[in-house]
Amino acid sequence: MIDFSSALYLGMYHSSQSLPPWQQLTLGVPAALAEPPSAGRVAKALAELQGCKQAVLMPSTLHLFWDIFGMLSKQAVTIYLDEEAYAIVQWGAERAAACGVTIRKFRHHDPDSLFSEMTRQAHSRKRPVVVTDGFCPACGKLAPIHDYLTIVRHFRGLLVLDDTQALGILGEQLGTKAPYGFGGGGTLRWSGVSGSDILVGASLAKGFGVPIATLAGSEFMIQQFIRLSDTRVHCSPPSVAVIQAAEHALVVNQTQGNRLRQQLAQRIRQFREGLRLIGLASIGGWFPVQTLHGIIGTAAVRLHQQLAQRGIQTVLSQPRNATQARLSFLITARHSVMEIDRCIEMLDVLNPTYLKKMPADWLPRGGTLIQQEVHHESRIRL
Repeated sequence: MIDFSSALYLGMYHSSQSLPPWQQLTLGVPAALAEPPSAGRVAKALAELQGCKQAVLMPSTLHLFWDIFGMLSKQAVTIYLDEEAYAIVQWGAERAAACGVTIRKFRHHDPDSLFSEMTRQAHSRKRPVVVTDGFCPACGKLAPIHDYLTIVRHFRGLLVLDDTQALGILGEQLGTKAPYGFGGGGTLRWSGVSGSDILVGASLAKGFGVPIATLAGSEFMIQQFIRLSDTRVHCSPPSVAVIQAAEHALVVNQTQGNRLRQQLAQRIRQFREGLRLIGLASIGGWFPVQTLHGIIGTAAVRLHQQLAQRGIQTVLSQPRNATQARLSFLITARHSVMEIDRCIEMLDVLNPTYLKKMPADWLPRGGTLIQQEVHHESRIRL
């Protein structure tokens, strides 16, 4: 079976043989009392990678966002939430709402909608908190971070990012030959922004292949989070094994990360070009999640089943505001040229005739697609 359902984008596996041995898996106490000795070292490295002052490790983004919104619910804030934010972020926002915090949603990746919502509340003395994903795999685009920050800073607010998709993939833009930039530090590094008014939560489970999460930001915000965290009082910290895997991932990223990202880009380029040659296209740009354009609903379900029968595993999904299923292929650095070719061959065989008549403007263009979608001057003028 050729697997296009795994989100291990850089193909990091972290076998037991690659990790140091441990004498004790867990400490038996909540994180508020003690953490494994290497936790602080890994958290510091992750903060530096993302361009932040400090970070803390959490067992998952569920724990992390539960606590972020719990912390915010103890303050005088209004939360402005991207309507298509990831489900776990939405669950955290529901906690804040249950505590009496006002939640206002704005249109996905729409700075004008955000500005309009915040302007309506300009008379309020509550601090605005804007919450969004750094990268959205459903639409294949980065959030307009520069625009959001311009608005947030105008109203003296806080920007909270879920950067799970971008961490390990995007990095500093030091040249045009690397479509993801360099270093894998995520959206902040890619966008070249920083500040004490930004909090970044992310799982390492995708780019780095480790089921652990990190929250990064200013020293003040991270210390406040640690002090007010509920799950750190009632839950264990990440296990010793998982923290060691995270440290191993950072070493691999430092020594091989740019090569793995380049390999990933090559496989995605091959996949998209293969689609173009058979009259298909995908949403996703250079990102690993490639969703077929124009194949929806029962056609997507049927194609998913037919591919599985022929040894190709794909992902069926339904975006939050969509009514019909979509079919996605998750490309990783471990996919071989032959596996991509085999996938395209099967799509060509199964491709319905009517889809071969798609308009030319559905086909992917050349160039670095992430850069085409993101490089722009801020259109918000305050």
